[in-house]
Amino acid sequence: MIHYITGGERSGKSSFAQQLALKHSNTPVYIATSRIWDADHQKRIDRHVSDRDERWTSIEEEKQLANVITPNHTYVVDCMTLWLTNFFVDHNNNVDLALADAKKEFGKLLSIDATIIIISNEIGMGVHAQTEIGRKFTELQGWMNQHIAKHANKATFMVSGLPMKLK
Repeated sequence: MIHYITGGERSGKSSFAQQLALKHSNTPVYIATSRIWDADHQKRIDRHVSDRDERWTSIEEEKQLANVITPNHTYVVDCMTLWLTNFFVDHNNNVDLALADAKKEFGKLLSIDATIIIISNEIGMGVHAQTEIGRKFTELQGWMNQHIAKHANKATFMVSGLPMKLK
């Protein structure tokens, strides 16, 4: 089962996903997809880690999610935006190559019998990106979000800490 959770920055996505995971399992697994970009980003990661207690197992995996997800477990993947950034950067900002590889990797998750709670950002609802690279990534993120939502069993949009059921 894939439960897709999306929304803006600081909309409550991670808290909601963690609460949901604990309803499914007493021992959920948190998959962090982020590369550490700078000190600010490290602080954000540290805050997320401190939000979880001893029931959680944490795994860091930048791209190959299917390699760390096994059947009959509950996972929170946080987040697809950073995961997608890894493909985008590794393909020198080539949207087509990044999208193809991300879709291929995501497709592997569809056959795993696990509860996978996927967090992503709706970056296209914010300020228009000032750079060409920013605009390309916004398009890439939007297309991948649509792809994930299409294949998800459930989808939730977070606004101001409130979940809105999409499907």
